[in-house]
Amino acid sequence: MTDVDTPDVPDISVEWYQEIVDFAADTPQPVQWFAEHFTEGAILLLGALWLIAAVSRLRGGPRDRAYALVSPVPVVLAYGFSELLKTVVDQERPCRALATELAIIAGECPPTGDWSFPSNHATIAGGLAVATLLLSRRVGLIALPLAALAAFSRTFVGVHYPHDVVVGVLLGALFAALLTPLLARPAAALLHRRTRHAEPPTPAPPTPASHH
Repeated sequence: MTDVDTPDVPDISVEWYQEIVDFAADTPQPVQWFAEHFTEGAILLLGALWLIAAVSRLRGGPRDRAYALVSPVPVVLAYGFSELLKTVVDQERPCRALATELAIIAGECPPTGDWSFPSNHATIAGGLAVATLLLSRRVGLIALPLAALAAFSRTFVGVHYPHDVVVGVLLGALFAALLTPLLARPAAALLHRRTRHAEPPTPAPPTPASHH
């Protein structure tokens, strides 16, 4: 693979990208087909796991319901922040910057303007995995390795440097881990008040009749 000057991109990330893409190109066709489809479908799978965990918490008290209701918000905020970072950094995709003859599993390289750093897919994957873990440890332990595979797949198919996906996963995970508890506290207090107001008033005990 041709060496090309890529300013602002860590050399180790360029080297790892080249090694991973070269390895991917030598994998059997069924593996490449799976990787190409998994890189998109993994987000749907993570969303399904989050939904399973959220539904289970909706049956609980105000705190459980609050966590379930607010947990998607940090994921959306992390995605928005990753989009903002893309416009600030303006890092070209590796499949465009490194070599024009580069064959990648993804087939086509995203166009110029669809910047590389950080990976939106990895950001959403990291956010959904941690949000799921906060709702259900059992389901979250499935989501975490799935998110790691989803992030790695973006480099495997050739559309992101390794540092793009690492930062993306950490960004999504950090937003979910920090903001979910912060947002859940006022939401739980609000749900608790609504529950108390919705409860019928407790009837006063009957006054014993006086005897003369």
